[in-house]
Amino acid sequence: MTAAFSACTFECAGVWTFAAKLAQRFRATNTGGQIMRAAVVRNYGEDLSIETVADPTCPRDGVVLETLACGVCRSDFHGWVGEDASVTSGSIMGHEFCGTVVEAGPQSRYKTGDRLIAPFILGCGDCPACRTGVSNTCTHSVVPGFGIPGAYAEYVAVPLDHNLVHLPPTLSPPLAAGLGCRVTTAWHALTDRANVRAGEWVAVHGTGGIGLSALLLAKMLGARVVMVDIVEEKLVQARALGADAAVNAHDGNVAQAIREITGGGAQVSIEALGIDATTNASLECLAVLGRHVQVGMPTGEGMMQVNMAAVYGKQLALYGTRGMPAVKYPTLLGMIERGEVDLSPMLDRVIALSAASGALQAMKGATRPGTAVITDFAN
Repeated sequence: MTAAFSACTFECAGVWTFAAKLAQRFRATNTGGQIMRAAVVRNYGEDLSIETVADPTCPRDGVVLETLACGVCRSDFHGWVGEDASVTSGSIMGHEFCGTVVEAGPQSRYKTGDRLIAPFILGCGDCPACRTGVSNTCTHSVVPGFGIPGAYAEYVAVPLDHNLVHLPPTLSPPLAAGLGCRVTTAWHALTDRANVRAGEWVAVHGTGGIGLSALLLAKMLGARVVMVDIVEEKLVQARALGADAAVNAHDGNVAQAIREITGGGAQVSIEALGIDATTNASLECLAVLGRHVQVGMPTGEGMMQVNMAAVYGKQLALYGTRGMPAVKYPTLLGMIERGEVDLSPMLDRVIALSAASGALQAMKGATRPGTAVITDFAN
């Protein structure tokens, strides 16, 4: 049920102390009866072990949720194959979740029966970043599934519940879980980072969950969108969802094709894979004074060789982004609830807990369009 924090995850001793204490608190309190079903990491890259583990004990400043839905994310894949030191044997992953409160701590603002959703980055609430509304940059943050137990389980304990947000009654749990990382990250990238404006061209490299989210949200903002991938099925879907153009990276020079389509280059380019080839294509496809947003999480040590001549020559702006602050959730959820954007294409299928391993295994190759979401935790 527990997962160890790694010191390399944190930037300073003070952060490590805070996070370690929080992890120790979870280890100390998760000692209840052997009741809950969970999918547990035992060996990197091997099927998750479906086990009966201790129910979580409620944090004083948080809640215990009965998990209604939990997305299977590519970030989980990186942890599952051993690329994140905070995922170890015994870890329970799952950071894209929503659920119903079954217990609230004495310092919690919520009550039993509340349906809630949370960003995957849980900010401490007290640091300068949190106090200024950018909790996704909190250096004291914790991430369910990456250091504390996540939601590949019937129940999940959520500390620091000021991050939690009420789920609109009309939003289905499977769709809500799919928002937890993909949609929120894409929305933050397009708005707070790139400041996309109507009429601009946005290039999106990768048509996974982030890429599809960026397409749907950029179109809502009035942008024109060109999608890039190597799987023709995904490009066909992207066109059906409103993409103005699509480029198969197998067909030649991606950057040149985008410059031709857009008449000189895109104003904004979203890199959603985290690899050298797509990062360079993203930089090279931009127009003068274009904005590149690095959404894809770089693998390994994160070092890349990039075309700095393109950055210098076209005076490009480069932005990094990770997650979205909790304070932005009500705005995004309100737009979805009012029907201003239809994100239902994001959901490909609902699966049982026992099928999570198959969804992760599939990420070793080309995946189907859309997201797999766990909704059945009894099987």
